[in-house]
Amino acid sequence: METREDHYQSMMQAVQRYSPAADLDIIERAFAYADNKHAKQLRKSGEPYIIHPLSVAEIVAEIGLDTDAIVAALLHDCLEDTDASYEDISRLFGETVAELVEGVTKLTRVQYSTMEEQQMENLRKMFMAMSKDIRVILIKIADRLHNTRTLEYQTPAKQISKSMETMEIYAPLAHRLGMQKIKWELEDVSLQYLDPAGYQLIIDYLKQNEGSANSFMDAVQSKITKRLSDVGIHGSIYGRVKHTYSIYRKMRAQNKTIEELYDLYAFRVIVDNIADCYNVLGHIHDLFNPVPGRFKDYISTPKPNMYQSLHTTVIGSQGIPFEVQIRTWEMHQTAEYGVAAHWKYKQNVGDGTEKEFEWVRRLLENQQDTEADDYIHSLKVDMFDDEVFVFTPKGKVISLPAGSTPIDFAYAIHSAIGNSMIGAKINNRIAGYEAQLHNGDIVEILTSKSAKGPSRDWLTICQSNQARIKIKQWFKREKRDENIQRGKASFESELRHIGVDPDLIQDPELLPVVLKKVSFDQLDDMYAAIGYGGLTAAKAVGRIKDELTKATKSVSANRDILNLSKQDAPAATASGVIVEDIDSCMIKFSRCCTPVPGDDIIGYITKGFGVSVHRRDCPNAKAAQDPAQAGRWVRVTWAESPDSTFATSLQIDSVDRDGLMLDIATILTGLRIRVNEISSRAMSGKALSTINFQVHNLEELENVRNRLHGISGVTEVRRGTD
Repeated sequence: METREDHYQSMMQAVQRYSPAADLDIIERAFAYADNKHAKQLRKSGEPYIIHPLSVAEIVAEIGLDTDAIVAALLHDCLEDTDASYEDISRLFGETVAELVEGVTKLTRVQYSTMEEQQMENLRKMFMAMSKDIRVILIKIADRLHNTRTLEYQTPAKQISKSMETMEIYAPLAHRLGMQKIKWELEDVSLQYLDPAGYQLIIDYLKQNEGSANSFMDAVQSKITKRLSDVGIHGSIYGRVKHTYSIYRKMRAQNKTIEELYDLYAFRVIVDNIADCYNVLGHIHDLFNPVPGRFKDYISTPKPNMYQSLHTTVIGSQGIPFEVQIRTWEMHQTAEYGVAAHWKYKQNVGDGTEKEFEWVRRLLENQQDTEADDYIHSLKVDMFDDEVFVFTPKGKVISLPAGSTPIDFAYAIHSAIGNSMIGAKINNRIAGYEAQLHNGDIVEILTSKSAKGPSRDWLTICQSNQARIKIKQWFKREKRDENIQRGKASFESELRHIGVDPDLIQDPELLPVVLKKVSFDQLDDMYAAIGYGGLTAAKAVGRIKDELTKATKSVSANRDILNLSKQDAPAATASGVIVEDIDSCMIKFSRCCTPVPGDDIIGYITKGFGVSVHRRDCPNAKAAQDPAQAGRWVRVTWAESPDSTFATSLQIDSVDRDGLMLDIATILTGLRIRVNEISSRAMSGKALSTINFQVHNLEELENVRNRLHGISGVTEVRRGTD
């Protein structure tokens, strides 16, 4: 095992080799400071913790960053894991370093309800920091790269979750920043844990065919080298087998085995100037047969992440296709290290980088009024989709997902442009909203201050999640009352279409079930969502169709059961409940609050179900205060029935541990409680247990509740509406 001294020497060698202008004195002081702060900490591997910051600093040095970035990499965990303060770091190493360290520091002190929300908050801070100083994200990616290299020491669950996060967040970030070399390593190592069998299959195949692959690549390389030598072009040529995840993804996309794939090889030709790039392209097409439609010129039209190269796919004499990338040495550095290569050539941190990363600010715009899962979805979609590059009338390049329309273009410029859009021109010709944009198109958006805003049809026309979110935000903000009215009409029309009376949805027994199924707190929220396009009426009805069908059948079967004949005195029913002024009616106890003798109760005259009995503190009983519903709520009281038992339920919040269910069952057995059903499910170290059982009265229920509360690890025992 390498020692901390070994890692320190390796880091310093990388600094001297890749960042010769770096200030070695301040780097040595930063190491001594971090070493002291992390002195008593160990990594999961058992190594001294300082090895991690040293490794991150080495990666940062290798990609050519400056002294401040290297120092910040050494200190990047000090604010989070030690007693170091921002003021200390700023005083000792400068405010710039302190800001970089703070930007990289993880948000571990905040509690999050979902993984998506946690990722969104971390990404938000990263993007905001990135918009101020791109070095923050470069250090963060270096940090993730070293953690990925040491995943073997983590638990299997941690390996999978971190690998998924790397695939979904960090590899796409590295791709967008043009850091292909790091992106490939992040993807390959993550694949090793996400699909070990698939990964090993590719590795084994490549090892078995290593001889023939080397022979093929040597032959192609020799042929290109000879041609360039003959025509007097100085260049470096080398071939490689495509990286593991690239092969894996191609196998999945094309539904082929690795034996059926031929496009496994890529060659790079690196020359001295741009003119030679195009000359080499002509010779490559002369030596080999080009594949139609597989030529891309990223030199004349660079990608937004500054990537430049000529790409062409050709077929050799053996019938094997392969890709050739042609670029200059400066382009090659940018292709390998992306924006980090900027430091090697410009030696100026702020020079030009801001314009290259407007996609960061576009993503930040999407955060407003956006749920966590929607934001993460838009991030994944907009990062992974193939792109189309179009121009504004002033020549600015805008990157959009493939298949985008003028609507997507307008909202990529600004929300206000999209909301005031009345038309578009593509290549100076009037075009429809649904026109598909192609690489090189010049797009102009026509706007008007009197525009009424986006049309709902745009939601089906646009292709980017970014545009869709902004359109929905406009409707959600501007047209709520109209949305509710429109959504309600659409929802009720869909109900009638399947033969359901819309009034049935107001039943207090059915309404909570309906709202839970569609995931809204109240009907107006659901209507508004349908109105602005966040949910279709058909989808909403589809989610509750089974419940509506059952309720409709019950209404039809029991329409004449309820006898509302007035009596001089209240009569007790066999159910143990007296209904004032009503005799001979069906009684049922609501499932939402499961009342038992001793509870303060109230009755509701349902359509076809008789009288439904609720606890007065049940949320569904609040409708009794509505004047429009007052005639359907009746006074009910408990009859004397000491031998009767009543179904009720309790929910138990507790720590998830072995023996929990046994302890619960033991108490219920000791109290001689008749249990109808008991279930439990674990969630992130906690458990939620539900018991359905029979009791005689409230006193017996409270006794059960108190006894369960005494179980080790139990934090709360509550009834249905508590």
